[in-house]
Amino acid sequence: MIDDTNKIKHRAYPPGRIKIVQALRKLLEEKDFNSVTTSEIAKCAKVTEGLIYKYFNNKRDLLYETLAECFEEFINNTNLKVNNIKGATEKIKEIIYCYLNIYNTDKVMARMLLLEVRNSKDFYESNAYKMVQMHSRAVLNIIEEGIINKEFKKNIKPSIMRTSLFGAIEHACLPGIIFERDILVDEKAKDIYQIFLNGIKI
Repeated sequence: MIDDTNKIKHRAYPPGRIKIVQALRKLLEEKDFNSVTTSEIAKCAKVTEGLIYKYFNNKRDLLYETLAECFEEFINNTNLKVNNIKGATEKIKEIIYCYLNIYNTDKVMARMLLLEVRNSKDFYESNAYKMVQMHSRAVLNIIEEGIINKEFKKNIKPSIMRTSLFGAIEHACLPGIIFERDILVDEKAKDIYQIFLNGIKI
């Protein structure tokens, strides 16, 4: 179950660090990560290039921390919505919508999470991945809640249900993210509801 105890407390960062993160996000609106240089980031942030290395180990560490901040905000916003919903089925519906909506409205975060970091081994040791794991576990808890309350089938492993859910969401969104097209959130959410939930509901 997702509840208020899972709310991530936002950390207070120095102004220079905030400017650097905001600069990377701005640059990623126009360019892919590998094309962005630290000198460009510093110029955009109006800080010295050396300040980047005061707060981050390297450019990729900056990417992971930027993603971690984005995902932190997403988790907190999603938790607020899901906490007011009763029943695992309705909670899963809301989570599907939240993911589709954030991937459509925040293409920078979507590209970071789905395209830029997955093939890097060090991502799986980053704060960003810890947050992904945290929310993934929360979704698993909801699925397990649905099995206990006899909303979902008990003969399918909860982890397989979760993997299928995230896989469906990501595959529905990837073309829009790669080719910079709008994602038809309501339409795709409805399709995923029907396929996923009808497959696991009793």
